[in-house]
Amino acid sequence: MNTISDILYRVPILAVEGNTSQQIRNIHIDSTKVGLNDMFIAIKGTATDAHQFIPSAINQGALAVVCETLPENRNTGVTYIQVEDSRLAAAYIAANFYDHPSSKMKLIGITGTNGKTTVSSLLFQLFKNAGFKVGLISTVVIKVNDQDFQTKLTTPDSLTINMYLDKMLNEGVEYVFMEASSHGIVQHRTKGLHFAGAVFTNLSHDHLDYHKTFADYRDAKKILFDELSKSAFALTNQDDKNGEVMLQNTRAKKLTYSLKSHSDYTAKVLENNFNGMLLKMNETEVWSPLIGSFNAYNLLAVFAVADALGVDRLENLRLISELKPVSGRFQHWISDKQKITAIVDYAHTPDALENVLSTINAIRTKNEELFTVVGCGGDRDATKRPLMARIAGQLSTQVILTSDNPRTENPDAIIQDMEKGIEPTDVKKVLTITSREQAIKTACKMAKPQDIILIAGKGHETYQEINGVRSDFDDFKKVKNYLKEFDK
Repeated sequence: MNTISDILYRVPILAVEGNTSQQIRNIHIDSTKVGLNDMFIAIKGTATDAHQFIPSAINQGALAVVCETLPENRNTGVTYIQVEDSRLAAAYIAANFYDHPSSKMKLIGITGTNGKTTVSSLLFQLFKNAGFKVGLISTVVIKVNDQDFQTKLTTPDSLTINMYLDKMLNEGVEYVFMEASSHGIVQHRTKGLHFAGAVFTNLSHDHLDYHKTFADYRDAKKILFDELSKSAFALTNQDDKNGEVMLQNTRAKKLTYSLKSHSDYTAKVLENNFNGMLLKMNETEVWSPLIGSFNAYNLLAVFAVADALGVDRLENLRLISELKPVSGRFQHWISDKQKITAIVDYAHTPDALENVLSTINAIRTKNEELFTVVGCGGDRDATKRPLMARIAGQLSTQVILTSDNPRTENPDAIIQDMEKGIEPTDVKKVLTITSREQAIKTACKMAKPQDIILIAGKGHETYQEINGVRSDFDDFKKVKNYLKEFDK
């Protein structure tokens, strides 16, 4: 067991009251999980200030409390540690408590607006297929070799990250691929971790409800690269105008990838259809079942990371050709009789939606109708709503605006925000159906043989959140079931 002083290493401390030589059994940021001889870290969240739960944590047996404001009434026998930033303290404390597991494996952080889940999941798949023991921390799931653990955040809190990294280390994991969201980075969830490398995919309009300005959002991503060590590598998308910014202050080895410019790793799409695409990657041709130029970028990033980590190049390309698409990322299915193509994608930003629709339009013959069913999430960046609708209107032949995860917002009000972006020339092609299920059913009913239906926004998610309640809802299952029902 660790003493209090052991796990306070590198933590910026304002004041300490009590005995720091006592041993701590466990650490928690959730007061309800605190037990005898545990440490409770009180964090001020956006909705709740956990400082109010300090008394209950002590009643449950907390031996030490980390907080930004010392409580007026303090208990004898309890050690109080006052810090300037509880989130930052939690990150260092977690790394210390679990004895820095990230320094004993190769941890790769992937950041960017789009592609984080795909790149991290494909890297997990590639290294697992190569025979390595691998870990994954992503939006969709946390994986420890063959074990799956569910997650709700793109980047979990620092205690959860270090707990799973410790578990991975005990299971013999050598490589871990982790999504690093802008929220997670600025909230210090990645602080105290030792990254062997970092990847920047791209940057486009998202999360401006949280970061306020695009520059703040960009700089949040940049922190991951600024803090890399000299022994690490920094890989960036050269075709994104923010790619060079990520490398400006990094001490790591700088690597670049691109489809359009000169860089260390290059690729060109030679063929592209609904069965996959043929790529020329660093002058060698390789076939992949993944589709679209955005996936060409993702695959190139995967190839570059594997190369930087020492995978033989020919073996690397063979493994690239065997990679399977990620759930909810351009996941498609074709009905038996009418040959209607259904595509489900997580595209929930203007850039991602444009990429997916452009890819579909590049493949289709233009004799088919392209139906896009799309909504926007509630309690999130509202400024992207009209942009999403405008793109859907411009690049589809029929559009159904519907609910995504409205959360605590009125779904009709969200759709009204979206409608403001529809161009006058596109108004006639747009329907509004608040019920997402009804919207999907309607698209399936309207579709004729050979038509294409895109269901955008939720991708891999198997729920819909309305007024704080999550109900079962799987876009892919819904569209498949309705197409089977109408496939006559």
